[in-house]
Amino acid sequence: MPELETAGVDHEGLMQVLAHNLYSTPEVALRELVQNAHDSCTRRRLEDPDAPSPVIHVRADSEARTLSIRDNGAGLTHDEIGRYLATIGGGYTRVLRQEHDDEGLIGAFGLGFLSAYVVADRVEVHTTSVHTPDVGHVFRSRDGLRFTVSEGPPGPVGTEVVLHVKRAHASLSEPRRVRDLLDRYACLLTVPIHAPDLVNAKAPCWRADLEAMPPHAARAEVYRTAGAFEARHEVLAAFPLLAPDGVEAGGVLWVHDGATWATSDQRGVTVYVRGMLVSRDARELLPVWAGFAGAAIESDALVPTASREDLQRDHRWTAIQEAVRATLVQGFQRLASEEPHVWRRVLRRHNESLLGAALSDVTLFGLLRDELEVPTSEGAMTLPEVARRGGGRVAVSVGDDSGYEVLLHRAAGRPVVDGSRFGAAAFATRWCDVSGHPALVLGTRNADASVFPEVVVPGALRARLDGLFGEEDVAVVPSRFEPRVVPL
Repeated sequence: MPELETAGVDHEGLMQVLAHNLYSTPEVALRELVQNAHDSCTRRRLEDPDAPSPVIHVRADSEARTLSIRDNGAGLTHDEIGRYLATIGGGYTRVLRQEHDDEGLIGAFGLGFLSAYVVADRVEVHTTSVHTPDVGHVFRSRDGLRFTVSEGPPGPVGTEVVLHVKRAHASLSEPRRVRDLLDRYACLLTVPIHAPDLVNAKAPCWRADLEAMPPHAARAEVYRTAGAFEARHEVLAAFPLLAPDGVEAGGVLWVHDGATWATSDQRGVTVYVRGMLVSRDARELLPVWAGFAGAAIESDALVPTASREDLQRDHRWTAIQEAVRATLVQGFQRLASEEPHVWRRVLRRHNESLLGAALSDVTLFGLLRDELEVPTSEGAMTLPEVARRGGGRVAVSVGDDSGYEVLLHRAAGRPVVDGSRFGAAAFATRWCDVSGHPALVLGTRNADASVFPEVVVPGALRARLDGLFGEEDVAVVPSRFEPRVVPL
C-alpha cells in the first residue's frame, strides 16, 4: 500500500529564487513597497470607521543610503508580523479581498515584500497596529529567512519600512531617482504620495467627466494626459479610449511624430492595474500597423502575472485590444471631419506608415484612399490625381523604372506609381479595384498590350515590316504609340 507523503520545501532556496529571479529589475522593490503601503491604508479604511485621510511618505537619503516608505494605514500586530510579513505568500491583502470584494486593493500573491531583500543589506519595519495602538513593534531581518521582532514604544498608527540599501543599488537612495520611479509606477494611485512633493497630484483625463466639460476643455484635458505619458515624441493628436465590450477600462491614445531610420514601429503602451503600473511595453494592445501611436490604459479587469510586470492574455485583454483599434480608427475619422488642420499634419508626418495601415484595415482604407500620396515618376501625389493625369488609368511600375513603358509614360507626362516603395503598389491596385479605374502594372503582358495596341496596316507595309524585322519564332506586331518623339 503506497504511503501518502508531504513534499519538502527548501526555504532558503525558495527565498533565493523568489527574491532574486521573480522581478526583472531591482527598482521594482520601490513599487512593491508603495503598493503594500497603499493596501495598508485601504485596510484601515475598511476596518477603522475613524480612519484619517490616507497618506504615504517616501524618503530617500543618499548619505545614509536608506530608503523609507511610511504610511498611516492599519499597521501590524505581533501575530500579523509572523503570519503575513514573515511568511512567503502570506499577504493579508488576499484575505481582505476575499472578505470585502476587492475594494481597490492591489496586492494578490503575498510576494512583494521579498523584493526588499534584493536591494537591501538590512530591512527594518516599525509598525503600530490600529487594533493594538498602545504597543509598537520593530521587525528586523537581513535575508528574510531569519528575523527578530521586538516591542517598543507606540508610534502613530501605521507602518514605516526602512531599507538599508546595498551599495550596488545605491540609486534607490537618491531622491531624484526615487522621485522618477514614483512618477513612473505610482502616478495613478489615489492615496496621496509625497516624495517630498506630491507625486500623484493630477488625475488622468479618463477619470474626469469629459462629456460634462466644454469641448475645448475636454480636448485640452485629453491632450494634457497624452503629453504626460509620451516622453519621447510630440503628440500630434489624442483620443480618449472607447469603452471596451464588457470590460471596465479607461485610457488615452495618441498619434506622435516619432519615426527613426531603424524601424517604423514606435508603438508604446503603458498599462495600469488598480492605479499601479504593471507594464511599460504592452505594445501588442495596439494594432501592428499603428507604429506611430502610443497609449496609456488603466483597467482593474486585467490580470497581472505574479511579478506584476506583465499581463495575462485572456478575453479581457482581447476586448481592450479591439477597443484600442476602434478608438484609433474613429479618432482618425473625427480628425478628418472636425480638425482638418491636425489631420493634414498627421497625413504629412505618417503618409508611408498610413499606406500600410490602410491596407490592414478596411475602414481606414475607406477613409484614407483618396488622401494619401504615393510616390510617382512625377513626384508624390494622390491616386485620384494619378488617374486624372493618366487618362483614367493608374500605371504602376514594380520593376526597373528605366524600362521603355516607364519612359513612354514619362514622355507623355503620365505619372507612374513607384511600386518598389513600401505599400505603394498594393495600395494603388486596391484603390483601382474599389474606384473602378483600370490598373496598368508595367512589365506584364496586359500592360504591353495596352501601351502598344496592335493596329491593322496595309498589306504592303505589313510585308515590308515582316521582311525587315521578322525572324523564326518572332512575330512582328504593328503598333502606334505616343508621344512620337521619345526624349533620350
